[in-house]
Amino acid sequence: MQHATALLRSAPCISLRAFTSAKRPGSRAGLHVRAAVASKTATPRLVLKGGKVHLFSRHRNPVVYGGAVDNIKGPAPALGDAVLVCDGAGAAFAWGFYNPHSMYRVRIMQMLSSPEQKAPSDIQALLRAKIQAAWELRRALDLPSQDTDVYRLVNSEGDGLSGLIIDVLGSQVVVAPSAAWCMRYRAEITRALTEVLQQQGSAGGGEPVIVWQPAVTMLTREEGWTFDDPGAAGSQGVATNGARSRAVSGEDSGEEEEGDAGEDAGTDIAASPASPADPPLIIREHGLRYSLDAEGPNQKTGFYADQRDSRLVLRQLSKGKRVLDLCCYTGGFALNAAAGGATHVLGLDSSHRAVHAAAANAALNGLDQVLTFERQDMKAWGRGSQPPPGGWDLVVLDPPKLAPGKKAMVRATRQYTAYNAAAMRLVAPGGLLMTCSCSGAMTQSDGFLPMLQDAARLAGRSLTLLRSAGAAPDHPLDPGYPEGRYLTNVLVRVT
Repeated sequence: MQHATALLRSAPCISLRAFTSAKRPGSRAGLHVRAAVASKTATPRLVLKGGKVHLFSRHRNPVVYGGAVDNIKGPAPALGDAVLVCDGAGAAFAWGFYNPHSMYRVRIMQMLSSPEQKAPSDIQALLRAKIQAAWELRRALDLPSQDTDVYRLVNSEGDGLSGLIIDVLGSQVVVAPSAAWCMRYRAEITRALTEVLQQQGSAGGGEPVIVWQPAVTMLTREEGWTFDDPGAAGSQGVATNGARSRAVSGEDSGEEEEGDAGEDAGTDIAASPASPADPPLIIREHGLRYSLDAEGPNQKTGFYADQRDSRLVLRQLSKGKRVLDLCCYTGGFALNAAAGGATHVLGLDSSHRAVHAAAANAALNGLDQVLTFERQDMKAWGRGSQPPPGGWDLVVLDPPKLAPGKKAMVRATRQYTAYNAAAMRLVAPGGLLMTCSCSGAMTQSDGFLPMLQDAARLAGRSLTLLRSAGAAPDHPLDPGYPEGRYLTNVLVRVT
């Protein structure tokens, strides 16, 4: 595997006279030689435009955009090189990894305590410290626990590692990079992750299996990374310290994820975290079991752990209710409704493989007598849906991303409005609607609730807001990077 062509570095010319004169302490030529050597080994200094400095020094945005850069002093940095981020006077206040090809020119790794502080030379030690801190945060959140072994271990900017996602799926750990620096330091990330997992005895208590699923489209188109074989991206797996490491050919869905340096940046990957020869991986969430089959419809890193808390809320509301789960995928909300005592649950999805996987998950949990899953084209459903007699007591609408970016917001808002109006018509008077958006553009626009009001007007219904939530807390956010917000989950009463 190779990274994109690095910027050429020009080596300084040193004359023979200067070289011989360098032996004489205090000579001008000797000073010249020492200065030349120092400039060659010095960390490049990226100087920001005066009006942009506060965004990164005071507000602490962890992603430096190309438009904020004034100039670079020192040796020309290559992709993945560490650079010092400086104010207009040249005083360093942070360091990060540089990418000349990306609109995210620097992904800041650390703020500096003083302008004299240098970027660390031991990248693996830094990565280990950050992954260890991320692990300790998840333990504080009681993850993993006796009834939950699927969670996000590293959430990009939220854990100080912009462009890096790591999910734990039982005994398997999926690394989903969307930034080129992650690919350059792949071996260091794998070793650091292995050390933390083995020390903590995580990953199901056994030998951790680390799977790399790079977001190929984003890495190649937006990060300037090149793969030896794009069809087998990351085929050079790294196995260290007894851990097994495997790379999976994966292609992101072309989404512009959540600000897209941020949460799950381009990591909706069609490939499964397991090879077809492996048995299904069984994971647990709130006591329910899910099968992640290599032949299944696994997206992202294999499971949507971000809706964990909202699925539990739904379970607590479902006793004695008739529940409709629209865009049910592999049945996460539907299974929780059944586990909560719903009398009947119907799940609809346009994917045959998703419906098949959802039915298998229902059987795995002994809930197949309560649950029914059907394949249904959601666009056709939105145009011709009719409520059953009395309507549904509780409806869940969790569609795929409709707004991949701000440019798609007008069209996406129309789709969200139409889908939600159709869903509201199915809700019994006084019933509940849990509706979602995983589009960062929609969430960051704060336009979801106004859209619901428009949908209610079209449906001839009225709404009462009961709950508004985002991703589960194992998906932390950096306050300096609001673009990391992407998930909206709203619960309303429909009258």
